[in-house]
Amino acid sequence: MLRAAYAPLLVALSFLTLLPVGVANPTDAEISRSRGWYPFVGGLYGLLLVGVLWLFVLVPPPFAFSLLAAALLLVIPALVNRFLHLDGLMDFCDAMWGGRTVERRLEIMRDSRVGSFAVAGCACVLLIKFAALSSLTLMGAIAASLLVYPVISRWSMTLLLTAFPYGRQQGIGSAFFAGDRPWLATALALLTAAALCWLALGVVGVAVLAASSLLALALGLWTARRLGGGLTGDCYGATNEIVEAFSLACFTAWLGIGPPPYLDLGYGSGILYHVFNWLPAQVGWFSYSSWTP
Repeated sequence: MLRAAYAPLLVALSFLTLLPVGVANPTDAEISRSRGWYPFVGGLYGLLLVGVLWLFVLVPPPFAFSLLAAALLLVIPALVNRFLHLDGLMDFCDAMWGGRTVERRLEIMRDSRVGSFAVAGCACVLLIKFAALSSLTLMGAIAASLLVYPVISRWSMTLLLTAFPYGRQQGIGSAFFAGDRPWLATALALLTAAALCWLALGVVGVAVLAASSLLALALGLWTARRLGGGLTGDCYGATNEIVEAFSLACFTAWLGIGPPPYLDLGYGSGILYHVFNWLPAQVGWFSYSSWTP
């Protein structure tokens, strides 16, 4: 009973991070239920990024708003997940645009070599994320976005794992489809993601979560049709990266000028935005909430 409670979380941590955690010989059911903890792991990524941002605040200003800070905030999560999702994105781009048949696309995804489509696709996604991170100028907007965008992207993987079948007969992802009642884990993931988005950015966070979910489903549907009806592990990693870029772009467009009046509607909505906007100003160097480049 105790293992059933903690094993799925440790499986999720071992799969999505480089942390040396895990359980011995995880069962297919434990692997399947681990999807329920993906947004929670995304929240840990977010806390890490907010902590790094706070360290940047301690450097004489305006380093926290510099292009170098944006680049480091982009590189750190990629290092923590061992570039796993970026690898999936590159394989995905090569397969979707380099293969003419289902069999050829699946073959390309297994190939460790990198083609021009992979390089172009990866560069485009990284460029969008970097531009978004370097365009936010309100500390509360930066910190709240950093907290929730990894949550939204990890939720998108849970969503696709539940909505689409696995695209191979055998593979690392096949265990996710062996457990019973996967919708329970998916419901836990959705509640976690929605709660964090609501607390961080209120209506804005929930709206971006909903839009990102629709994007993930549309991308999953298009990909499944090109792969014979199912998805592979590379597709989940690619979706994570694309949704990260999309959600950051949405936050930049929505929060780049200032917080909308409906961000704080009570019941805890947007409370973290205000906390993140207030804390750095206590350092005393200057008012981060009013700084503009």
